[in-house]
Formats: sequence, C-alpha cells, structure tokens
Amino acid sequence: MKKTAIILGATGLTGSSILQKLIEDDRYGSIKLFSRSKIEGLPKKVTQFIGDLLELDQFKADFIADEVYCCIGTTNKKTPNKALYKQIDYGIPVNAARLSSENGIQTFLVISAMGADKKSSVFYNKTKGEMEYDVLQEQIKHTYILRPSLIGGDRKENRTLEKIGLGVFKIIQPLFIGTLKKYKIIDAKNIAKTMIYLANNTSHSEVIITSDEIKELSEN
Repeated sequence: MKKTAIILGATGLTGSSILQKLIEDDRYGSIKLFSRSKIEGLPKKVTQFIGDLLELDQFKADFIADEVYCCIGTTNKKTPNKALYKQIDYGIPVNAARLSSENGIQTFLVISAMGADKKSSVFYNKTKGEMEYDVLQEQIKHTYILRPSLIGGDRKENRTLEKIGLGVFKIIQPLFIGTLKKYKIIDAKNIAKTMIYLANNTSHSEVIITSDEIKELSEN
C-alpha cells in the first residue's frame, strides 16, 4: 500500500525540495500540505489545507498520515517580535508532534539547527532546544531531529546578509575537516534526501542527526 506524507513548510527551501521528491516517489500515493498559502500547478496526489498554522488544531481531522515532515522556520527579519517568533519556531513543530501522537502517526521528522540547546542564553538556540525537547516528550516511535548548519540553495526571497555569509563560508569550506565537518554548508536538497531516507529506514538508531551526518545519509 502506498504511503501518505504530511509536509509543513512546503513553500520553504527544504520543504519545497521534499515536496518535489515525494511527488516523484512512487512509494507515496498521497501528500498533504498544511500552509498559509496555496501552491499552484501541483498534481492530484497533493492535497492542500490552507489556514493559520498557529491554529493547527483546526486541521486535526485531516492530520492523518504515515509520516510528517516539519520544515517550519522563520527569521529575525521576517519576525522581529520574539513572542511571535517562538510561536512559529517552537509552537508549530511541537503542536504538529502532539497532533501526530494523538492521531497515531509513528514517524515525525523536524528540522532544528546546529547549536540547539534549551539551556542556552541565545534566544534562537534556546528556542530550537526547547522545541526539540518538547517534540521528544510526545514519544513518537520514529522521531528524527535534523540539525543542519547554514542551509544552501536557491531561495525565493532576497536575504542579502545571508547570501554574504554563505559566500564567505563557501570560500573557507576546505578548512572544515575532521570534527569541523559539521559546520560545512549543507544543501537543502541533501536535507530533503536524508529526511526521506530516514522516513523509509526507521531502524536508524540516532535521533539527533548533525549536519555532517545529514550529508552522509543523503548519499544513500
């Protein structure tokens, strides 16, 4: 029987890559997107549920699948209000994990970030760390948390400072060897490949997947 996947954040860089790969993947007969805006031109195997993801419970009856890909994230530029920022980066993934648990979904994959630590004094790292901790409290059988470093790829929005940072990082990439490999830029397409690989190879023992491991698993 073909599988059903849920994607949160399918309009973003990594989420859109996952969407395209799942559309082309014959193992999947149905893909459900939950988002604020509609994506045009998608095949019939994709169903879109449009609404406010901060009110995710409104979708509970339709939040049924074999696996969930949570690719939600914002930026300080887009969301300068810290309370709203936390509602997005922490609240949506945690609520998605809760709904997954309540609806019997046994595979949940979420993108976090390198440096995530619920005890950190840095707001971004603390938010990601708290998100990870509370997602794990839902005790979904197959939970995978991916911690990429800087994510590379062709973004739709213009992020000038991020482009500059990526440019600098690309120059110094050869210096990242040994234990520094996890700091290398990771392409969104590799993150997507790894998430799909993990969803279909749930015997993988590690829950926290670091950036260098993401790259290695993407080659399977």
